[in-house]
Amino acid sequence: MSGGRGLLALSLAVIVSCGPIYEQPGPADAQAEVVQPNFLRIATFNVHLFFDTVCDSDNCGPGDFEVAESQGAFVGRADQIAGAILGLDADIVLLQEVENQACLDALLDRVAARLPEGVLGESGWPASVDVAVLGPGPPTAVVRHAELPIAYDGDRPIYFAREFLEVHYAVGGQAVIVFVAHFKSKAGDDPERRLAEARAAREIVLAVAADNPAAIIVMGGDLNDVPGSAPLDALEAAGGLDRLDARLSPNDAWTVTYLNERVGLDHLYVPPGGDALYVDGTVGVVRGRYGGGYGGSDHAAMRAVFRLP
Repeated sequence: MSGGRGLLALSLAVIVSCGPIYEQPGPADAQAEVVQPNFLRIATFNVHLFFDTVCDSDNCGPGDFEVAESQGAFVGRADQIAGAILGLDADIVLLQEVENQACLDALLDRVAARLPEGVLGESGWPASVDVAVLGPGPPTAVVRHAELPIAYDGDRPIYFAREFLEVHYAVGGQAVIVFVAHFKSKAGDDPERRLAEARAAREIVLAVAADNPAAIIVMGGDLNDVPGSAPLDALEAAGGLDRLDARLSPNDAWTVTYLNERVGLDHLYVPPGGDALYVDGTVGVVRGRYGGGYGGSDHAAMRAVFRLP
């Protein structure tokens, strides 16, 4: 075994030996590891309400949804989130709850040595908290599905609550396609809308997988529902998507505390057979130093590793 191969094997062994749940350093201590070119690490992270300094909704007072951060608070929050992102040691990171391009640019300024390119899925309304993807280089394609009507309540069409963002890359000659989702929140709950989003997402991912059989395809994000719920069942029903975190026990897979209960709302999926290049034992929940949320968020992050052929 060559020295390079030995380092790769050691790196993979360290990842697997950590077990299904592992704590990463706090953001202040986070260091980006040397990229191992034979493996592709993909993570999802809901950063939690990362707003800029401008009050776009005209309602930024106590108790309002939007917060117009001071410049100092914005810089501190960007530093904290960027440190957490680097701590994931991922090659592609799926983000949720990034307000706008200014927020994404602030993160890119801080993580560019590891993740130089970013794509925002803008919802287009004031104070929206949007999805984004950070990646290793320029994407080969970006597809947006926000304007795609999806079936809801009979024949009445609706749309994804937030952009369902599809980003294509070529990594070491390997086609990689990621989808980042953030389904309808449980605040002002509408489970039927979440179910409609799940059905539409399944259809889109399966169609893309059929057209790109050699690609590594991963869908992830904050789906705002738990295993056994109607939306996740719709994603996973016969012939559907394979949830990587189903390989974890419920005690290991939870990502957020909701109504005093530890629940798994954040998930990573691959299409049927899409686990062929997934490295067994590497899906895991990334928590902060003291457990629970990660990087100042109320959500933990999740990461999985794939082998590049």
